[in-house]
Amino acid sequence: MASPRGSRPPLEFGGPLGAAALMLLLPATMFHLLLVARSGPARLLGPPPYLPGPEVLWSPQMLLLWLTWLVLQAALYLLPARKVAEGQELKDKSRLRYPINGFQALVLTALLVGLAVCAGLPLGALPEMLLPLAFAATLTAFIFSLLLYLKALVAPASALAPGGNSGNPIYDFFLGRELNPRIWSFDFKYFCELRPGLIGWVLINLALLMQEAELRGTPSLAMWLVNGFQLLYVADALWHEEAVLTTMDITHDGFGFMLAFGDLAWVPFTYSLQAQFLLHHPQALGLPMASLICLMNAVGYYIFRGANSQKNTFRKNPSDPRVAGLETIPTATGRQLLVSGWWGMVRHPNYLGDLIMALAWSLPCGVSHLLPYFYVLYFTALLVHREA
Repeated sequence: MASPRGSRPPLEFGGPLGAAALMLLLPATMFHLLLVARSGPARLLGPPPYLPGPEVLWSPQMLLLWLTWLVLQAALYLLPARKVAEGQELKDKSRLRYPINGFQALVLTALLVGLAVCAGLPLGALPEMLLPLAFAATLTAFIFSLLLYLKALVAPASALAPGGNSGNPIYDFFLGRELNPRIWSFDFKYFCELRPGLIGWVLINLALLMQEAELRGTPSLAMWLVNGFQLLYVADALWHEEAVLTTMDITHDGFGFMLAFGDLAWVPFTYSLQAQFLLHHPQALGLPMASLICLMNAVGYYIFRGANSQKNTFRKNPSDPRVAGLETIPTATGRQLLVSGWWGMVRHPNYLGDLIMALAWSLPCGVSHLLPYFYVLYFTALLVHREA
């Protein structure tokens, strides 16, 4: 049952019209980036070199490959976990339980891919399949979001998200009506948040590195840096998987098209943009500049990890000795806001660290093209919205 009109939060993203526009704009942007990254001019704001037809985008084999990837990650999710953690308290005062085995899934995936490559799997051919794979992921996200929306129609009011319950089907389909859609203990939002997309991202990066080695004899230093930096980011996210349980995505946002498309399609196919660019536009990178970029990434990671660990510790248990002495102020929502520690130096230190790392990922691509810096621009806009 919908909540009374007066208790609903204001609509985000421009309401139903904005949500409908984003459902078209986000996939279009993703395909634009995939097309221009491999073109000669590689202009972020220019037209793509061509518009792919249905025969280029649709491939039953690529759909099967994509579904196989999702099934593999789901199977790894269901393996015994090194730890089972409780989420934040829900409206009905209950707490859901989550397996903490994302890093285990990353390691097992790496072992399986390594064995498959040794057995002759042509991983270097994967970059040529990105367009139909991205189409399969987008199609999956739309169908999955529809099933999630239908499931939410029979969910109790206590299971609905604060923002995706406007009564408008387009807006609610986009934002997501149900907060934690599950079948038995399998949590769809938690599974998609860090598993298929993030691990798929580093797998695509690795495939791009291998194809560059096949084309040029050895991967470039720039390609090594991009792969290393982004692998560190993904491994860190999965090692600290429990921290995602206190983020807005899990505690506040419903699971609809916005998160489903973002997790399953946007992350692997646009976050790998720097590696895609380097494959088709190799960059000469000397050791002095590479060392400075490594230092920048290390500084960003230090800020990002320190701030996020402090925030997560405080959200889980404000009485924890590591954060008990930090100063806070009350907010309109009744929660406490940190104003000391990392948060005493800058309002959003975790975002600052994220942006410094994002810049370090782009700098190996040189400064002659804006395209590799799309992630920095997009991420800035995303964090400004999240901050608000």
